[in-house]
Amino acid sequence: MTNPAGRTDVPGTYMSKPRDARRTRAASGQGARPAPKEAETDIKTFVIDTNVLLHNPNALFVFKEHHVVIPFAVIEELDAMKRKEDDLGRNARECIRHLDRLRAKGRLTDGVHWGDFSPTVGAAASTSSNGRSGTIRIDIIDHARPGVLEEDSPDNRIIATAWQLHQKGVRTIFVSKDISARIKSDALGITTQDFENQKVDADRLYTGTVNVSCDTELIDDLYKDRMLPLERLKEAIDLDAEEPRPFDEVVVPNQFVVFQDRDDSNHTGIGRRLADTEHLIPITGPRKPVFGILARNVQQTMALDLLLDDEIRFITLLGSAGTGKTLLALAAGMSKVFSEERYDKLLVARPIMPLGRDIGYLPGDKDEKLGAWMQPIFDNLSYLLSTRGAHTQSAESHSTEQRVQKLMADGKLVLEPLTYIRGRSIPHQFMIVDEAQNLTPHEVKTIASRVGEGTKLVLTGDIGQIDNPYLDQSSNGLAYAVEKMKGIGIVGHVSLAKSERSELASIAAARL
Repeated sequence: MTNPAGRTDVPGTYMSKPRDARRTRAASGQGARPAPKEAETDIKTFVIDTNVLLHNPNALFVFKEHHVVIPFAVIEELDAMKRKEDDLGRNARECIRHLDRLRAKGRLTDGVHWGDFSPTVGAAASTSSNGRSGTIRIDIIDHARPGVLEEDSPDNRIIATAWQLHQKGVRTIFVSKDISARIKSDALGITTQDFENQKVDADRLYTGTVNVSCDTELIDDLYKDRMLPLERLKEAIDLDAEEPRPFDEVVVPNQFVVFQDRDDSNHTGIGRRLADTEHLIPITGPRKPVFGILARNVQQTMALDLLLDDEIRFITLLGSAGTGKTLLALAAGMSKVFSEERYDKLLVARPIMPLGRDIGYLPGDKDEKLGAWMQPIFDNLSYLLSTRGAHTQSAESHSTEQRVQKLMADGKLVLEPLTYIRGRSIPHQFMIVDEAQNLTPHEVKTIASRVGEGTKLVLTGDIGQIDNPYLDQSSNGLAYAVEKMKGIGIVGHVSLAKSERSELASIAAARL
């Protein structure tokens, strides 16, 4: 059962709840158990599937005061995965190390209170309101299985552990990222959940903008005074009466405000709340092309504003195919590195997410293998370096391919897969991670924690096109970063909505 990806707010619900077997027995007067002590009434027992721990090895410590049971089949699967060189292998090894440290507190077969043994107490760890932690126990019993689970497989042995606890009247919840396993366990009457700790609400994801219908005077004052106090927005913004929020949460630092004149639909304006201040600044966009690129719509104007602002160190750009997120990021990066020399080099990375054969089966050395995966980046670089008027053309460069190769040979442009990012420190670079929707929240954290002094990190992606089979719109690392990083002074986000690639691309994105 090895399929990682993520969601967690764990005591939550994911699938329909089964019949309460204990309540049925009590009502019939058969096999009724004595009522539990009041202090134990809310304690649950979570049976954890292998894929949860492969997705996030710190998941052991997010179940507050509840009991965590790890079937022995999970340990066997972790042992089989630990030799892999990818993130699954690393996560398997880390989880095994967690369990090894817990052995010092007592026998894992009896259950151990993990206490402060979490590697990151206060972050990954989650205790009850009184600071109490739960227990972690390894179940070594080969339980009898119901007839439908007769086949001897790791999946069925893991589900059998949850089924036996449920049959004994224990308040049991089976947690798995495997949809098939969740369906099977739910059919057996076991309360079943996805791992929800790192999931966000994709339908209400932070967009980076808020629209305001206002008087003419408000827009004129923004551009005349070059700033606008936030107080003047309170009357213009219609706060949600059903879900009231403080005004500071409606317009957060680096969020854009799009103004629309009530009396004149052609009279508009854009402002951005300057980080750590209580006022908006007007956004007009760059007056000249950025490496040959001009913004074609409001969202692209806002994206370029963030990309060209050296005070903003972390940017997320989210949009469907053709909205220009990758092209804008590359144009800004090339301008900052090659023209302004604000950064030492431009680093572009993509997750290697094969849909067919893995990268190891491609011919050639690392750079030749990488060429197939980085071709979309090469396409954008070629477009920006073509003879469209980019001012970096030189007589000795006869083709766009030669220009790209020269930049790479000079060390100004670096293209590499994220496979090699772990353990590095990346200072003074303009770093772009494309297709970030295929990363887990843990992988995004790993990348962001590699950023050194003076580096700007840009994540781009489309949460509607996820190739990673274990992620969805709510659990991918890009959406998680957008929601968790909003409102920080050095962080900005824009959701691009309009496709500008071509008329056909725009129609296809909307209808297919």
